[in-house]
Amino acid sequence: MPISRQPCSIPLAALAMLLGVAAFQRLSAVPHPLWLLALMPLPVLAWRCRILWPAVIAAAGFAWVWAQAAAVLSEQLPAAAEGQDLMAEGTIASLPNRENDRAQFEFKVTRLSQGDTPLPGPGRILLNWYYPPAELRAGDTWRLQVRLKRPHGLRNPGTFDYEAWLFGHRLRATGYVRDGSANRLLASRWQQQPVNRLRQDLAEGIAGALAQRDFAGIIEALAIGERPGISAAQWQVWTATGTSHLVAISGLHVGMVAGMAFFLMRALWTRLPSLALRWPAPKAGAVAGILAAVAYAALAGFSVPTQRTVIMIATVMGGLLLSRNIRSAHSLALALILVLLWDPFAVLEAGFWLSFAAVAIIFYGMRGRSAPQGLWWKWGRVHVLIAVGLAPLLLILFQRVSIVSPLANLIAIPWITFVVVPLSLLGSLLVVPMPSVGSFLLVLADGAMGWLWPFLERLAHSELAQWLQPAPPAWSYLPALLGTIWLLAPAGMPGRWLGGVLLAPMVLVIPPRPSSGEAWFTLLDVGQGLAAVVQTADHALVFDTGPAGGERFDAGNAVIVPFLREAGIGRIDTLIVSHGDMDHRGGAPSVLAQSEVKRLLSSVPDKIPWDYGRVEACEAGQTWQWDGVRFEMLYPFHDQEYRGNDASCVLRVLPLKGSVLLPGDIEKRSEAALLHEGSARLAADILVAPHHGSNTSSTAAFLQAVQPRYALFAAGYRNRYDFPRPAVVERYAAQGAALLDSAHNGAITFRLGADAPSAPDTFRQQARRYWNSQ
Repeated sequence: MPISRQPCSIPLAALAMLLGVAAFQRLSAVPHPLWLLALMPLPVLAWRCRILWPAVIAAAGFAWVWAQAAAVLSEQLPAAAEGQDLMAEGTIASLPNRENDRAQFEFKVTRLSQGDTPLPGPGRILLNWYYPPAELRAGDTWRLQVRLKRPHGLRNPGTFDYEAWLFGHRLRATGYVRDGSANRLLASRWQQQPVNRLRQDLAEGIAGALAQRDFAGIIEALAIGERPGISAAQWQVWTATGTSHLVAISGLHVGMVAGMAFFLMRALWTRLPSLALRWPAPKAGAVAGILAAVAYAALAGFSVPTQRTVIMIATVMGGLLLSRNIRSAHSLALALILVLLWDPFAVLEAGFWLSFAAVAIIFYGMRGRSAPQGLWWKWGRVHVLIAVGLAPLLLILFQRVSIVSPLANLIAIPWITFVVVPLSLLGSLLVVPMPSVGSFLLVLADGAMGWLWPFLERLAHSELAQWLQPAPPAWSYLPALLGTIWLLAPAGMPGRWLGGVLLAPMVLVIPPRPSSGEAWFTLLDVGQGLAAVVQTADHALVFDTGPAGGERFDAGNAVIVPFLREAGIGRIDTLIVSHGDMDHRGGAPSVLAQSEVKRLLSSVPDKIPWDYGRVEACEAGQTWQWDGVRFEMLYPFHDQEYRGNDASCVLRVLPLKGSVLLPGDIEKRSEAALLHEGSARLAADILVAPHHGSNTSSTAAFLQAVQPRYALFAAGYRNRYDFPRPAVVERYAAQGAALLDSAHNGAITFRLGADAPSAPDTFRQQARRYWNSQ
């Protein structure tokens, strides 16, 4: 065997390491340590066979993230401590995010105890403090009485993985601060969190200068990378126009600041002959560029795009310092390796993939071209390349692509980068030492955003702003990658149109659908609330829309709409809002705004404030049939006097075989009324437990009439009502029903029609990753 000790190239090494790191993040459980023995022979074999070097590097990436994951997982909150009063001492390790009467912040724990008993536990936690003291500052050391729980998020197809986000940020518990005299400020030292303390001072200065102005949140995001002040409506505009990358401190912004520092320092250095004779001006400029890039990235909290940019700038400037020319592909590959070493969990965030992919597309798409001629080539072509190149990745990650993105970015990038960002950055840096000057510059930045915003809004609200489609099948990813590479190849490459052919499966293949007579039923995981979807061959019904919590969360936008898009459901034929409680109707405005709804039924049509049109009252006796599946409204009865929970719509779904009963929040009186009308119509294979498993519902007589094979509880994890109640669970178990709840199973799906109900598919188990607590 020939001996070759030369390692593989830097780009190949970077891809190999990425493969190893990404492969580990797909595991449902951490491997047994003995599996490390299987990796040990690889370096020895690679020493003699060069072709194995990529495998060694991939294995090294796999082992590196394994070690990091094991360290984070070891910081686990004991299960017995969940929901108990604990004392936590530590430091505020992020900017406190205030919203109305609540502050949210990361807390670095140094001591955790229950009474006098010390507890092992998480090093970093995410806390909410309702009605906190006026002054919460990064770096402050507190003793707090808290209640914690292990990381837990809603788990549904197509939705944001909150547990992955918590794990990637090394937050191993969430909770809230209890009111009481036990909460004490122990020390306030800016040295504990110097960068975050500076960022907080700047944030307060920006807020004071731009109070009540429309774009204050955007200016804060551009200056220090904090985005909580951006409204939901503004986010929709950024998303629809494909410009959301501009409201983070992006690589482009960091590069601009570094470039300005480089040229400014070089110009100043050349005007001081004594310095220029000692050290070349370009090298002095390179040092200034690196320092400026690091400083600006620090203001952004070292997000992934800024990490990548700082490393690339340091690589290029380092080459200048060492009098070496480093190829762009090598600098990008080196940045990838160093980011993975710095934070192997970065691959869990969409921004990681989009950031590196965008730069790689520019390098590849502009390679081998003739000398650029004119503004179109220099600027316009780049945006077309990025739009085409990122489209498959955006469909995979978000199931949407902005059609207007090239035009929006063509105008927005130079305006924000060269006008809004300099004004925002300079104004924020001066607003504390020179308030009047800093405020003036910040107001100018706000005004500059005001000039751009109508243009972006007009694009965002156009009918063709976005391409929306279901999530593409996994087998289409590789053809799409090859098609993108081929499509963006230099002019003159034969058969470039074949790239479009390879991309076609990603946009043409539709998700599977039920056959005639079948119904697919999914109880969604919306926390403490209810939302369910029934899909037939050509129709879809949504029963309730889950809760809304403040301005930034509602189940319609966070769960239902993404699920429908993932499933390929483009139209809701019937939306039912069973009654007026917010945990059942909270997500309805988002569903109505983002989906085509043909018919809306509710037990409280007069209380629905949305501008939808005619809302029909649900009433016993209403029936319809879709694709061989019968739907029957069993309740409420005409002219009944019950209100509130006892007025809930009750729906029965009858495919060819099997049945589902959705009773909303009915209680004992409604159950008795239904039994009085005839118990035979209540029989169902699948029952969504009335009122989330409350003691006020699920009477023994009602369960005897329904005879469910499966009982589903729509309840939040460790909810304050303790639903489902133990006595209710015992009644269902005595009835012989299999019990499932959304908190521990995520979305629960059954397929009915051809046979008896299929075994349930539970998304939390199906999509389990090693960081999931349950």
